[in-house]
Amino acid sequence: MLRNRRARHDYELLDRFEAGIVLTGSEIKSLRNGGGSLTEAYARFRGGELYLEGMNIPVYRNASHNNHDPVRSRKLLLHRGELRRIKKALERQGLTMVPTGLHFKNGWAKLGLALARGRKNYDKRRKEGEKDARRQMERGLKGSS
Repeated sequence: MLRNRRARHDYELLDRFEAGIVLTGSEIKSLRNGGGSLTEAYARFRGGELYLEGMNIPVYRNASHNNHDPVRSRKLLLHRGELRRIKKALERQGLTMVPTGLHFKNGWAKLGLALARGRKNYDKRRKEGEKDARRQMERGLKGSS
């Protein structure tokens, strides 16, 4: 189970999707061992299909000499209607596609994706301030009980 914690901080997540991801055997084994990083990853269209770029899956040491490239682009599997909807949103609204997490569902690797709008630095600071205020209020309520 991988999480992209930077996505919530750097972007305002609007619409979420769950996509299948095309992986090799050594990539699956490496992910099941807890490897992988989504912090630098993003999704983009190439030839009408959606690909995940920049995701790092470390080399699986017990694999043969035919191991995978750790940062290769990986095809994402979505329904045609979802792909059309995503493509329209990316073109019209100037959004980006950000991976939010990777999990296993019935033995298959699934990637959580979100259409996102980038946050400005002042938005990030304001959100951190709200979070701190909420945390302090909760502490105050716990202390008075």
